[in-house]
Amino acid sequence: MATNTDDSKYFVREIEKNDGCILRLKQCYMGDVGCVVWDAAIVLAKYLETKQFYEPTSGVNVWSGKTVVELGAGTGVVGLMAATLGAQVKVTDLEDLLPLLKSIVPLVESLKLLSGPETCIICCYEQRTEGINPEVERKFFELLQQNFSCEKIPSDKQDPEFSSPEIHVLHIRRKPKK
Repeated sequence: MATNTDDSKYFVREIEKNDGCILRLKQCYMGDVGCVVWDAAIVLAKYLETKQFYEPTSGVNVWSGKTVVELGAGTGVVGLMAATLGAQVKVTDLEDLLPLLKSIVPLVESLKLLSGPETCIICCYEQRTEGINPEVERKFFELLQQNFSCEKIPSDKQDPEFSSPEIHVLHIRRKPKK
């Protein structure tokens, strides 16, 4: 029996939603950015389902009819979760993966262009301590805080099963114009 060689490069990553439905995504066995469902993406996807945003039994659904833009979507798991919760979703990623320091200024500029006074940007990232990562993180927050305020979401407000001390969820809002 012939096998498809592409199937040997991928496996199916399953993320169970609170309603029992399952999101299935193909993930590369080997690779890096854009090939892998990162833990931070799963934490953020599950955060979108927490009761503060989505509780069908009480009629709460913050995402219904909202526009969600996922920047740096990679495999798109967060956007897919938002879409299953009723959001209109746009997912984006870099066509060519640039060195991290070159994507910081365009990222912050995109956030400025896409956000208004009522916008809440939900950001999730895994804190890394090796290589250039601490410098990238420092530079990102330095640029971000010129125009935005950041609120760290405590772990007790996140999905109890899908959270980690190294993975941070932030609410980012534009500072009022002076």
